[in-house]
Amino acid sequence: MEEQQLEKATLAGGCFWCTEAVFQRVEGVKKVTSGFTGGNIKNPPYREVVTGRTGHAEAIEIEFDPNIVTFEELLYIFFATHDPTTLNRQQNDVGTHYRSAIFYYTEQQKETAEKVIKELEEQKTFKDPIVTEVSPAGQFYVAEQEHHDYYNQNRNQPYCRVIIDPKVQKLKHTFSKKVKSEA
Repeated sequence: MEEQQLEKATLAGGCFWCTEAVFQRVEGVKKVTSGFTGGNIKNPPYREVVTGRTGHAEAIEIEFDPNIVTFEELLYIFFATHDPTTLNRQQNDVGTHYRSAIFYYTEQQKETAEKVIKELEEQKTFKDPIVTEVSPAGQFYVAEQEHHDYYNQNRNQPYCRVIIDPKVQKLKHTFSKKVKSEA
């Protein structure tokens, strides 16, 4: 049996607890890691990132099988499950670390991101313009352990019920053919 060739995607869509919960449920996604990228200091701790002074975004690093789910499909899920029209904000979470961003690894990923954004804009998918940053992937720093698998471990927390549950439900409704059967 041939070993699968995984690809990587790094996305920032506000709180990484939300984006992690969504992408953990996508067929073809093998691993989702919460962390920080796009900033200007090495190994930033969460408590520093949330001050907004490090320049990092809360992000997830996704390892996926492109034979099952494409980068483009991941982007459509990304745009459908967060608000890409609010600068440095997702609902009540405010600050540059909550910005919407796609950090690309290849020229093909960059072109795909730009194509998807252009398409969504032309279709007027959102009332306001998309402000999602498209930047080269830099160093990704893994978040502290308590931030990993947060939604699955804390489903009864008010934040999970009010903020994350609707995103997971939208994924299941809008992209039902791309949701893992055990999700």
